[in-house]
Amino acid sequence: MARSIKKGPFVDHHLAKKVDTARGGGDKRPIKTWSRRSTIVPEFVGFTIAVHNGKQHVPVYVTENMVGHKLGEFALTRTFKGHTGERKAIVAPAAGPAPSAPGAAPAPAAPAAPAKK
Repeated sequence: MARSIKKGPFVDHHLAKKVDTARGGGDKRPIKTWSRRSTIVPEFVGFTIAVHNGKQHVPVYVTENMVGHKLGEFALTRTFKGHTGERKAIVAPAAGPAPSAPGAAPAPAAPAAPAKK
């Protein structure tokens, strides 16, 4: 369920304070934060915020398209390394047509050469 408009977007006070001081001083260094739950507000645009993902701080450059999203959406916590299981060797055919996509209808056969008398 979304947050009510009456309350406004949630931003941790310590993060808002850090952004205000960086904006006032013209500081462009990344702002470190552990607050993944904070909503990105228009005041954050143009800053690099280093969001903690549980292991390290991931630098996130805030753009206009990110406004309204949470900081944690841009610092992934899990690394997908692929599904485990059998690895089938892909062998290219020596000659002939390329294989069709799985589930596709088979290709029509080439017309046979006329028989000699």
